[in-house]
Amino acid sequence: MAISLPERTTTAVGSLTPREIVAELDKYVIGQAKAKRAVAIALRNRLRRQRLSADIADEVTPKNILMIGPTGVGKTEIARRLARLAHSPFIKVEASKFTEVGYVGRDVESMVRDLVELAVDMVRAEKGEEVREKARSAAEDRLLDLLLPPPRPPMPGEDPAVVREQSGRSRERLREQLREGHLDERVVELDVQATAMPSFEIIAGSSVEEIGVNLKDMMGNMFGAGRSKTRRLKVPAAFEQLLAEEQSKLVDMDSVSRTAVQRVEQTGIIFVDEIDKIASRDGSGGGGGRGPDVSREGVQRDILPIVEGTTVNTKHGMVKTDHILFIAAGAFHVSKPSDLIPELQGRFPIRVELEPLTRDDFVRILTEPRNALVKQYTALLGTEDLSLNFTPDAVERIADFAARVNDTTENIGARRLHTVMERLLDELSFNAPELADKSITIDAPYVERMLADIVKNEDLSRYIL
Repeated sequence: MAISLPERTTTAVGSLTPREIVAELDKYVIGQAKAKRAVAIALRNRLRRQRLSADIADEVTPKNILMIGPTGVGKTEIARRLARLAHSPFIKVEASKFTEVGYVGRDVESMVRDLVELAVDMVRAEKGEEVREKARSAAEDRLLDLLLPPPRPPMPGEDPAVVREQSGRSRERLREQLREGHLDERVVELDVQATAMPSFEIIAGSSVEEIGVNLKDMMGNMFGAGRSKTRRLKVPAAFEQLLAEEQSKLVDMDSVSRTAVQRVEQTGIIFVDEIDKIASRDGSGGGGGRGPDVSREGVQRDILPIVEGTTVNTKHGMVKTDHILFIAAGAFHVSKPSDLIPELQGRFPIRVELEPLTRDDFVRILTEPRNALVKQYTALLGTEDLSLNFTPDAVERIADFAARVNDTTENIGARRLHTVMERLLDELSFNAPELADKSITIDAPYVERMLADIVKNEDLSRYIL
C-alpha cells in the first residue's frame, strides 16, 4: 500500500525548505527561532517520508516536540500556523481536562475523535467547493421553479414548440433578474429539513464518547427525522438553503470520511497544552494518590498509547495514530519535564525552550506580523471611518507599559498587549461613531495620559491590566 500525503498538502508546502517554512512562520510569530526550527524540520520530515518506499515509510514515525516556556510566548501560535501552512487537520487540547479511565471527565481518545470530526468538516468544505458551480446551477433552477408559475398547456391550434419557446424566454429573463439581484425582496415557500428532533447517544463502554452513535443517524426516519416543513424565505436566503442542499447531494460522504481519516492519519497535528499540569511535583511521576493529583499518572499512562501509536474507534472508521504529530507544551514553573513518566518523556524526543518576551519583542509584535495588533485595531476602527495613526514613540510606550506590568504582576507574555491596547483605546472605541474628528493620532503623550495612572498603582493594574 502506498503511503502518500493528500494532494493539497503536497502542492502547498512540498517545495518549501525548512528555512522557508521558518520564514513563513516569521510573518506571524516574533522570535522563538528554536521552536520554529524544530517544527519546520518536523514538517519537512513528513514530506521526506512521502518520498520513501512504503515499507520504510511505515517505520518512520514523527519526532514529537515538547515546547517549554511561559504563557503568551507563542507556543500555540507556532503550532497553529504550522498546521495552516500544511493544510493539516489541527486541534488544540488541554491535558488537564482529561481524566484516567474510571473517573468523571473526558477520556484521552476523544482528542483523536475531535480531530477526525474537524478533518471531515475540512474535506466536506473542499469537496463542496469542487461541486459548487454545478450545485449553483441546480439551486438556481429549483429557485426559478418556485418563482415561475408552471407553464400553461398549449391552447387549441397553438404550436407546442412555440409555447415552450415563450416559456423558456420568460425563464431566462427571470434568471437574469435573479442574478442581478432584482428579485431579492421576493418571498418564496420552501420545504426545508426539520431539525427539531433531539439526538440521543448510546452509552456503552466506559464513556459516552466510547461509542458516540447517534440514534437519529441509526434509526433514520423511525422517529420523524427527515421530515420537512414549509418556510417562507426571501430569495437570497432560499438560494443559500437550496445551494447547501444541492452541495450535500453531490458530495459523497463515504469518500469524505475515507479522505478525512487518511488525512488525520498521515498529516494530523495534535497540540497538547498544559502537559505540565499532569506531571508530578515531587518527581515520582504520579500524584501521591491523594486529592486532585489522584489521576495524574493515570492520565499520562492513558495518553501514552495514543502518542506511541494505537487504533481509535470513531464513527468515521478506525484511525491509526502512529503518524500523527504530537506537539506538547507547558510552562513547567512548578514541575519539570523529567517529572513526567519516563515512557511519555521518551515519546517527545525533541525539546525546545521558548524564551520570555522582552520589551523589544513587544515593539515588533505590535507592528511587524501580518496580524499585528496595531493593524487589527486600525482596521477595526476604520469601519467607523475613523483613521488611526500610531506614531513610533507611541508603540514604544505601549511596549514599555506592557513589559512593566508583566514584571510587576503576572507575566502573561504577549497577551498583556491585548489588555493594554484595549485599555488604551477604550475611550476611542466607545465614542468612535459620534466623533467629529475622524483622524486620530496616537502618540506617546496620549499613551501616557491613558495608562500612566493605572500602571503606577500596582494594585489597580492587577485588576485592570
